[in-house]
Amino acid sequence: MTAALEGVKVLDLSRLLPGPFASLVLADLGAQVDKIEDPGAGDYLRHMPPQMPATAPNVEAQSALFLAINRNKRSAVLDLKKPAAQNALLEMVKSYDVLLEQFRPGVLDRLNLSHAALLEKNPRLVICALTGYGQDGPLAHRAGHDINYLARAGVLGFSGPANAPPQPPGFQLADMGGALWSVVGTLAALAERDRTGKGSVVDVAMLEASMGFAMASFGMMIAGQEPKAGDEALTGGIAIYGTYATKDDRAMSLGALEPKFWTAFAKVIGHESSMADFVTGSHQAALKEKLRNIFREKTQAEWIEIAKSGDYCLEPVLAPNELKADPQIVSRGLFFDLKSRWGNLMQLRTPVTPRNMEHREPPRHGEHTETILREAGLSDEAILNLTQG
Repeated sequence: MTAALEGVKVLDLSRLLPGPFASLVLADLGAQVDKIEDPGAGDYLRHMPPQMPATAPNVEAQSALFLAINRNKRSAVLDLKKPAAQNALLEMVKSYDVLLEQFRPGVLDRLNLSHAALLEKNPRLVICALTGYGQDGPLAHRAGHDINYLARAGVLGFSGPANAPPQPPGFQLADMGGALWSVVGTLAALAERDRTGKGSVVDVAMLEASMGFAMASFGMMIAGQEPKAGDEALTGGIAIYGTYATKDDRAMSLGALEPKFWTAFAKVIGHESSMADFVTGSHQAALKEKLRNIFREKTQAEWIEIAKSGDYCLEPVLAPNELKADPQIVSRGLFFDLKSRWGNLMQLRTPVTPRNMEHREPPRHGEHTETILREAGLSDEAILNLTQG
């Protein structure tokens, strides 16, 4: 079976989480991803805890997260602050289809590697520029992290609890949203290039990438209504959509938004359902309290058995360390082990990764520098100058 992106070459200048996750998806789809890293430390993510110790000689310990999102890639070292490396990159882009970068606007310009300069060298190049706030606008040059983008996008403002500052989510929504929209934009730009023969710049802002995840709340704004943080139907405002503690201090999630699901579950727990159960308002407090007491009567395991007996939209809140044994996760093959110089690495399959794909271990820092430079057509003298200069 031929991988979907076999033959597509990606030059990845990004680091940390968002860009590398985007290039992981592209690599898992069959693209050749060559990661360009700074000399010295390389991608900062390599050095973040927790660290996986190497099991082979002359191999440094690496961050477990780095090893999780950099499989199927190669690594080359270039000091892009030096003119020789800048010139080398301009030569390299001639043989690549995609360049992924995560610098703030203006940084590549100062390195003599502007989008215009890159496209001049390769008019068919697709450049994906992933930033916090986009390539223009008053915040384009501002630094930020996931929580800042969510806050500025209004997405965090939809979250609860009501009448209190919203809590940081337990995951990086803007970062990962930016990564996934980068993949979508890149694939669309490649399709357009197939029609026109011309490359383009894909401008992805993590602020904007997060907003689509809150579409239900934005829908209220479109209708002229003002959403109330932590008090709307899907953000804590109705009892039939929420989480509840169990007798053994675990938790269950209830999402019975449609009458058929809630009516069925209400019969199980002895509650006389009504349409008022689906509407926000002060009456929800009493129903929430009733459900809290009911869920406290049984353990999570007992509720799991009840959930098997019908369609109630009732699922356990699993601890992360329980996922590898969960029957649904196991049946879908979401976790797999990858042999490497750091031992067997637990890896997470993305939804579009072929299940029968043979994966390659993550690269050491600069492991493929000479190979990548030589494939790009650089001379032995130029390679020696870049690697030893």
